[in-house]
Amino acid sequence: MVKSAFFDLLETTWPTLTIFLVIIIILRIFYIKNSGKKLILHEEIFLLVFVTYILLLFELVTSRDVLLSGTNLVPFREILRYPIGSENFYRQVIGNIILFIPFGFFSTYYTKINKIRHISLISLLVSLTIEVVQKFIGRSFDIDDIILNVIGGIAGFLVFVALDAISKKLPSFFRRDSFLSFLSIVVLVLVVLYLIGIIKLW
Repeated sequence: MVKSAFFDLLETTWPTLTIFLVIIIILRIFYIKNSGKKLILHEEIFLLVFVTYILLLFELVTSRDVLLSGTNLVPFREILRYPIGSENFYRQVIGNIILFIPFGFFSTYYTKINKIRHISLISLLVSLTIEVVQKFIGRSFDIDDIILNVIGGIAGFLVFVALDAISKKLPSFFRRDSFLSFLSIVVLVLVVLYLIGIIKLW
């Protein structure tokens, strides 16, 4: 279901995504060349993944073909409406949490925040902005979406903190830019192969 939803989203966003990524790649190449800075491949890949995520998130939350409208200001009303394990539960509850896990992860990486209250505030402000904008473009405003997004942001923060703590205990070889760049390429290739169906998780 996740893969299908990803390809449905990619089908409508690939023109914008292609243009933005080409622009960013060109600008980054000239920036690195003219600034004399060293090219660190894994950091550039990370940046491109972050930009891709933001663009896909923008398209997902502003799409007007979603037949949802109205306002819910009662916390947990919509969350508790879906039976655990049902398709709507995974789509509306788990989906909203997963949607913001990358946001929490990337936000922690780029802002160097180290407190849950900070990522909670950032996730709250961004999610609130999304919900307000959705209300003005004919979609719904749902307090439960904000709650779930904040939970997702916190989860992304915790994932980053855990991985960072683990990386600090690894031998220095595994923290070298060359190894991290190689690992980034391998992970990126595996994700692409999974998305196009060449490899399967199970």
